[in-house]
Amino acid sequence: MNNAKPFIKWAGGKGQLLSQLETLLPEGFDSLEDVRYIEPFVGGGAMLFHMLQHHKCITSAVINDINPYLTTCYTVVRDNPQELIDRLQDIQTAYLALPNDELRKDEYLRQRNIFNEHELSDVSRAALFIFLNRTCFNGLYRVNRAGRFNVPHGRYDNPTICDRETIMADSRLLQRVEILTGDFSQTLQKISGNTFFYFDPPYRPLSTTSSFNDYAKEAFNDDAQIRLKLFCDTLETRGVQFMLSNSDCSAKDNTDRFLDNLYNAYNIDRVWASRNVNADPSKRGKLTEIVVSNYNKAECTKQLAINF
Repeated sequence: MNNAKPFIKWAGGKGQLLSQLETLLPEGFDSLEDVRYIEPFVGGGAMLFHMLQHHKCITSAVINDINPYLTTCYTVVRDNPQELIDRLQDIQTAYLALPNDELRKDEYLRQRNIFNEHELSDVSRAALFIFLNRTCFNGLYRVNRAGRFNVPHGRYDNPTICDRETIMADSRLLQRVEILTGDFSQTLQKISGNTFFYFDPPYRPLSTTSSFNDYAKEAFNDDAQIRLKLFCDTLETRGVQFMLSNSDCSAKDNTDRFLDNLYNAYNIDRVWASRNVNADPSKRGKLTEIVVSNYNKAECTKQLAINF
């Protein structure tokens, strides 16, 4: 086993949902040959690393994200892991040697400014991306309208900035992965033979104050959600199987059936997730998410139960 896992923290990451999503894969998935796995919104990559390690039928993969700094990270992890590790080790040693939180905060802000203002090599850019991710508040990636990363410093006693084992394991696994940067629609050109799509787009907010999808300056609004659904319709007409995750807006407001209505021609299952990114602890907890698919599932379960 490769023991690959996400090398960054990511809001809405799918690590906790992998066992539930596994039960919702297509019936007979592992009996297919030469499957191409495509993930148009890769984010932290929990589903990517899981699928590549646990389903040997997948012989190639394509990942995409609109965030160029994120995809640069994936490319550097794949192609230059040792250089990245060396740079991260230097950053980690210097940061952890600082004796108090105020000095660490000053160093964080200095590095954040370099990340936002300076031309950097891909390795340096990726190293700063990982450093900021590991030391910022809640591991969020958020930018303002100018595209500047603006998450404040987090308070961690001993953050792991350089995780050599994970980076090397991920690098080995990413050797068979093509990495794209841009709009999700470009992945349509990458369909080849038995192809399976997994979509984890910016979630539709449960309320006007609950959005954590500002990882790009381009908004992913309801028009974008509709455009994504039309993309799924294209996959359906081509006989390509897909799975899609999104928020369950109807659980928060039973009159909000936007996603249920949008995907009413497809299978809609619900899974349980814990969400811990809210700054107000009283607003954290378990909630349902929807999983849309266009195929017969290995275990056809309309709602997965979990003990609270």
